[in-house]
Amino acid sequence: MRRGLYRKLAWTGIKKNKKLYMPYILTCIGMVMMCYIISFLGNNRSFASVEGGETAQSLLRTGFGVMCVFAFIFLFYTHSFLIRRRKKEFGLYNILGMGKGDLTRVLGWESVIMAFMTLAGGLFLGVLLSKFAEMGLMKILGSTAGFSLEVEGASLGRTAVLFLAIYFVIFLNTFWQIWRTDPIELFHSEKAGEKPPKGNAFIAIVGLICLAVAYYMAVTIENPLEALSFFFVAVILVVIATYMLFIAGSVTFCRLLGKNKGYYYKTAHFVSVSSMIYRMKRNGAGLASICILCTMVLVMVSSTVCLYMGAEDSLRARYPRDINLNSVVSSTHMLGSGYADQVRGLAEDVCEEYGAAMDNVLDYQQVFFYGFLSGDRIDLVPPDEMNSLSAVGDMWSVYVVPLEDYERLTGTDETLESGEALVYTTKGKDRAGESLSVGDALTLDVKKQVDDLVDMGNDMGQVTASMYIFVPDFDQTADRLIESADPSVNSVSLNWFYGFDMDCTDDIRVQVERVLSERVQTLEAGIEENEFFHTLTEGRASGRTNFYSMYGGLFYLGILLGISFVLAAVLIIYYKQVSEGYEDQSRFEIMQKVGMTRKEIRKSINSQILTVFFMPLIMAGVHLVFAFPIIRRMLLLFALTNTTLLVLTMAGCYLVFVAFYMFVYRATSKAYYHIVSGTKGRETEM
Repeated sequence: MRRGLYRKLAWTGIKKNKKLYMPYILTCIGMVMMCYIISFLGNNRSFASVEGGETAQSLLRTGFGVMCVFAFIFLFYTHSFLIRRRKKEFGLYNILGMGKGDLTRVLGWESVIMAFMTLAGGLFLGVLLSKFAEMGLMKILGSTAGFSLEVEGASLGRTAVLFLAIYFVIFLNTFWQIWRTDPIELFHSEKAGEKPPKGNAFIAIVGLICLAVAYYMAVTIENPLEALSFFFVAVILVVIATYMLFIAGSVTFCRLLGKNKGYYYKTAHFVSVSSMIYRMKRNGAGLASICILCTMVLVMVSSTVCLYMGAEDSLRARYPRDINLNSVVSSTHMLGSGYADQVRGLAEDVCEEYGAAMDNVLDYQQVFFYGFLSGDRIDLVPPDEMNSLSAVGDMWSVYVVPLEDYERLTGTDETLESGEALVYTTKGKDRAGESLSVGDALTLDVKKQVDDLVDMGNDMGQVTASMYIFVPDFDQTADRLIESADPSVNSVSLNWFYGFDMDCTDDIRVQVERVLSERVQTLEAGIEENEFFHTLTEGRASGRTNFYSMYGGLFYLGILLGISFVLAAVLIIYYKQVSEGYEDQSRFEIMQKVGMTRKEIRKSINSQILTVFFMPLIMAGVHLVFAFPIIRRMLLLFALTNTTLLVLTMAGCYLVFVAFYMFVYRATSKAYYHIVSGTKGRETEM
């Protein structure tokens, strides 16, 4: 009987507080559903047979880890809104004779009921919608899904264990709050006011410093690899600064409004400003959470959408031609020995066999090495520093190319004397100076730095910036560089690149690549042992699937995580409005008794909401603007150089989000108005 009483009290408490519990339950169901879908897609055996499926699945498995951390932090944080409202009820139970042990049992039953409802609903919807998610990802990968509905048992168990652990930790936290508070404090906790936090000026200054440092890093970092390394440092600084500024700055802002007699002593502003001042510590934290979630959604969705929309441009940067042959040779002698002519002949023969006309031929030689640039001197990178992240941030990928190849590729006519060179750099990095030395082996006079170059396919695969040096005496220059290098570590390589487009279908392109690769391997088998001429054959058509699997996986993961973050932001906004509505209810009742009309109440409500509600959206926009340079640098690592596309994508995502935010504002402001004005039936309070 007693156990039935605890269960009944728990269920009654949830029903009587359904205005608070229903959004929380629905959000938990959504979180469970998203976690299952991400885990299902990351472990579904159907993708094993799809080309590029493993790449997409590895990204989704990483996304499941992100969801685990986010779900724990978010649900733990939002549950505090529920407990703050319920403490008065628990205090009343305690005063009427229920001990804290009895309250613990009620809380335990509530946790069990919540876990059952959310896991059952979330897993059911997850299984139901997982097929649509599978079909969507298969579409991105260029394949089709079967018609059978598969239930992934491991994903069910993994998701259930995750959320049971979260609910258990939440129960322990609530249990601790109840046991360490006496009944009278519980009963009056809802009406306990908050004092404005002390030391606002200090907190605000520290927040401004953190924000300034983060913005400075985002704007000034040039190297894409450094941008990737310091991005998370900047994110942490922005999060800290946002919380500090919203907590301290919002209090200061309300105090300034209170000192403005022309603004403060008006019916529409007096109640709202006076009430906000005394709860801005919690209010500021809520606004900061909304701002951070908005920024996360905007950055994640805009970046992944831009990557996916610009995938074809990045694919062409990775594969500059339909068929690409990259040969590594042992000496300049091998470059002129006739093997290159034989490979050209094989390519022409295979294309002729398949009726595919060759076009837009890319043919050049190069010497490649990694180097550290200091002033006008480049030194080869020591082998022990090749894998050092800090060292890679200062590295350059250096390519020495014959001047005649440069003239043929660009259609220009340049005149250089021996010892002179042209220079071209990538990834937005410049190299100023009239001379350039490569170790002790070579000193060149830089005649000019060219501004444009046909895409040669080298820069896409490099996380470092690239420098092209065009010289008139290539053979002599190459020999001197090879002789100066340590032969045991192959720090300098000699390459010949040959690529071409074809006027045919992708199926023909794949066949041409396969047959040409086989014939080139047969040719290499006849090369003498003391010489080396190895050719790697790649095709854009065959690489497209794997390429799109990575970009499509990022895009799909960005959308799924973006939906989860939006759900979180909406729930925090709703709880912020509802909890403040209950706190302001008694104040507006008093003002109504002294003559304040419902019209004036609505004006006061609009004043309060508009004063602070759009601050997170505006701040998120500012964060996005300053994040643009560092995001653009990081996307260069994916060969996305279309800055216009990135600008348009970010602007479009922000405008769509503003429209959604306005919709949420209208819905939640109505809920706040109904609570404080009592026009829609107040909840029964214990």
